Amino acid sequence: MTDVLPQHLITLHPDAQAQLFTAAHTANTFTDEPVTDDQLHAIHDLVKYPPTAMNTQPLRVLYTRPGPARDRLLTHLADGNRAKTATAPVVAVLAADTTFHDHLPTTFPIRPDLRDYFAADDTAREQAARFNATIQIGYYLLGVRAAGLAVGPMGGFDPAGVDREFFTDTGWTSLLVVNIGHPGPDAHFPRLPRLDHSDAIRYA
Repeated sequence: MTDVLPQHLITLHPDAQAQLFTAAHTANTFTDEPVTDDQLHAIHDLVKYPPTAMNTQPLRVLYTRPGPARDRLLTHLADGNRAKTATAPVVAVLAADTTFHDHLPTTFPIRPDLRDYFAADDTAREQAARFNATIQIGYYLLGVRAAGLAVGPMGGFDPAGVDREFFTDTGWTSLLVVNIGHPGPDAHFPRLPRLDHSDAIRYA
């Protein structure tokens, strides 16, 4: 049974709560129903709004459909992830762009000096890119669910291999691979326990 959180405390409609959180599961199989470019654009147009530090927005997405590029990606996945990835309608490689600072004059015009600051400090720039892109990944996964699609995020892959394969000379560095589509037969494992607030929250 899907949990429904108190409406007076969580103002998001219960149906939306279920779609985004309480009834949503990681998918391991997918139907052959397509995922359209329009859906992918709509996901971006939704998830570009939540916050990142200094509005850096370093998350980048590479999409692959079945074909040669997908086959190249499969060679860099862990054995247990290849079969389900081969049959997903769309697979996203989520990456951090370490050249995000080139966009800062546009995205954060109140601090025109920041582009030069990050250009001069590789460590700070790479840390900011990875941290903020990781925050954006959470928004992205919920955005895919908001589009009525299921996600299958995977960390079991060779990031260096994926970067060599797809991101040479781009400044992008891969963080997560995500299968996207409509869930197929036996797509979900049973729901595993979640921590109670008494295990996860303290007040100071």
